[in-house]
Amino acid sequence: MLPVCGRVVFSSSEDLTRATRAKVVEGENGFVSWVKAAAESLLATLFPSDCRLCGSPLARISRLPVCEDCLFRVRPLQGGGTCAICGERLTGSANVMDQGEPGCALCRQVEPSFAKAAAYGSYEGGLRDLIHLLKYEHVRPAAGVLGRMLAEVVEKLAAAFAKGDPVLVPIPLHASKQRQRGFSQSELIARAALKLKPVGREWLLRPEILERCRPTASQIGLTPHQQRENVRGAFAVRRAAEVENREVLLVDDVLTTGTTASECARVLRRAGATRVWVATVARTMKAEATCALIKQDSDEMEERMAMAANG
Repeated sequence: MLPVCGRVVFSSSEDLTRATRAKVVEGENGFVSWVKAAAESLLATLFPSDCRLCGSPLARISRLPVCEDCLFRVRPLQGGGTCAICGERLTGSANVMDQGEPGCALCRQVEPSFAKAAAYGSYEGGLRDLIHLLKYEHVRPAAGVLGRMLAEVVEKLAAAFAKGDPVLVPIPLHASKQRQRGFSQSELIARAALKLKPVGREWLLRPEILERCRPTASQIGLTPHQQRENVRGAFAVRRAAEVENREVLLVDDVLTTGTTASECARVLRRAGATRVWVATVARTMKAEATCALIKQDSDEMEERMAMAANG
């Protein structure tokens, strides 16, 4: 076939036949693709995917691929038997703080810079799996469920706030970690919680106030002293005027030892915040391991003192 003035002219009936067949095949391929997509959509509607936590078939379509049974099994912490400051489970080593309230061994050794930390549930089972679904599998709709839990924690803490609602500040990731993950889980959860604030509440979310200046190593296996040194100087307040003479509520997905939250609270108070609170979705309960680390810390301190005394 020959091009003439922008048109296609077929030089023979054979050319015309080949072109016609090509158009038919192209049309068939497009139709097949459309039918395939429609069939996949119909199958997804009739047969939703399995629950990402337990593997059982989902009863209905949902943006969050988690069954109702798994969500129902995520239960809040029961009151009593926990440290009045950090929320750690109390053991036989627990004692009374200066305020007359029960305190864990770690808070009695070094009192945190925050006034109180509260969490929705224990970091185990279904709650841990939900958090992992958001953080490591990037299933963002999980933030909505976790946000509802965080909203409950914030509302329970609200009675202790001074006049006026505090500024909500998510504990930030380092910039490199956030680029790698694509989002800050603490900010996503906080934004979901913000949508559920009670009428009359003025929860102000300010993620830009706090910055993680440098990446930090994992706190796992470190003694309390090593943990404090690991995060010291890792955070900075960028907008001090927004926290001056204000209460601040730090929000995060999980509270482990509380050392990171305490360091954030320390720099916020230095910037002028009157009091700092901490609200998280989950809290690790590892009192026995913490006590062992405290003993290790104490033994190392005694060894250093003995070496210093011996010259």
